[in-house]
Amino acid sequence: MFSLKDKVALVTGGSRGIGRACAIALARQGAYVVLNYAGNEAAALEALELVKAAGGDGEIRRFDIGDADATDVAIGEIVKAKGRIDILVNNAGIARDQLLLRVKQQELDETFRINLGGALWASKAAIRHMMRKKTGRIVNLSSVVAESGNPGQAVYSASKAALIGLTKTLAKEYASRGITVNAVAPGFIATDMTSGLPQEAKDGIIAQTPAGRMGTSEEVAAAVVYLASDEAAYVTGQVIRVNGGMYV
Repeated sequence: MFSLKDKVALVTGGSRGIGRACAIALARQGAYVVLNYAGNEAAALEALELVKAAGGDGEIRRFDIGDADATDVAIGEIVKAKGRIDILVNNAGIARDQLLLRVKQQELDETFRINLGGALWASKAAIRHMMRKKTGRIVNLSSVVAESGNPGQAVYSASKAALIGLTKTLAKEYASRGITVNAVAPGFIATDMTSGLPQEAKDGIIAQTPAGRMGTSEEVAAAVVYLASDEAAYVTGQVIRVNGGMYV
């Protein structure tokens, strides 16, 4: 079940955190995984080694996911080398947390350029090739705060909410071509992004989570693997919440 043998997957922001976990999980199911990264080559190479240790294979590829032309070229090169792209996991994202009155134009622009623009440009490039095969899986990593909101995350939550809108629209546009588009909305997950929070803040968030703990990147990756599989062929336009009951 959930075999991805002979599939080619691209995971954006695949060098660490949830992206890395997704790359490893996809590789474990047989996919050839291309790990996109922005600048930390050492982390990307480490992630690739973990992919191979899981019994899979893949490569790293550096490009700016927020640059439409660079993304189009990179995905075109993947298809030229591998003959296909079957799975796109739009995971790359940044957070510039500020109360609204402190938000700067640059923080807004950069967050939307990566979090929303990156997913849009990668999807546009991948769908062009998926349509020829009449099959494809796109999974967008949103967030619990896209639906619940969170003080201090006006820009981040708005960008992740926009990603859900993109997911639902693309699902309707390309379902007839055999392409599914879904979102996974993680809750409070133990990653590099959350590790820097003060313990008091972590305890407060955990107290709001019925499961009583932080989630793991692997638990998020499991949902991604399902949505990337043939078994999920009739699931599209959905938001899968992996949040321990934090938002229901």
